[in-house]
Amino acid sequence: MEFNPNNSIVKRCLQGMNMEAEGNHEGARKLFVQAWNEATNDFEKYLAAYYLARQQTDVSEKLNWFETALQLALKTDNHSTSSALPSIYSNIARCYENLNEVDSAKKYAQLAISATSNPTDKGPFYHGTKADLKSGDLLTAGFNSNYDSTVVMNHIYFTALTNGAGLAAELAAGDGQARVYIVEPTGSFESDPNVTDKKFPGNPTRSYRSSAPLKIVGEVTDWVRLTPEELKSWRDKLAKIEQSKGRIVN
Repeated sequence: MEFNPNNSIVKRCLQGMNMEAEGNHEGARKLFVQAWNEATNDFEKYLAAYYLARQQTDVSEKLNWFETALQLALKTDNHSTSSALPSIYSNIARCYENLNEVDSAKKYAQLAISATSNPTDKGPFYHGTKADLKSGDLLTAGFNSNYDSTVVMNHIYFTALTNGAGLAAELAAGDGQARVYIVEPTGSFESDPNVTDKKFPGNPTRSYRSSAPLKIVGEVTDWVRLTPEELKSWRDKLAKIEQSKGRIVN
């Protein structure tokens, strides 16, 4: 199962995170428990378990939930969960440290290091834009960010999810038609630090960046378009980010 922001469990976890940010930890915990009870597959249960772990004040309970999240992540074994393993291992290591179980803490700290590596995602990859391009064209860095018009980006961004690229296309500057192109990185790339381990563990949106150009190799048209209401909501969110001068990792 791929990460989907419209999934009911993902939405429940997002609601819980918003409550956490507002300081309403009891309300957040109830939402995460609800997400756990309503989850219908291992991926959904993994997400709920991860957030329930973060809510625990008792170290043993925290460890139990993180270990549950780990087992579910390993069972699911997709790009969304594999990218979260360093975070899960690190949290388990900290729990063992707090329990004074030194050997176990070292074991999971080493697992966290081993799981941290360059992205192994093989794609295919996509880039969303309003530019009218053709196969063979190169996309390069050096343009203003869609999320802060004062920032000139040092990297070109792309994703392995067509709908994620479609969202980027619809939010891109310009009046042209939103387009989603199939792209090939011409150099090395890394996980996008603006989303990795921010709200969700790892890089579930399979978002990447590179300082090297992306080569256009085709176009897809069967991605999900936003409704006018959804598009307005996203633009309102971007406006708030820009007004607050939220830091973009560039």
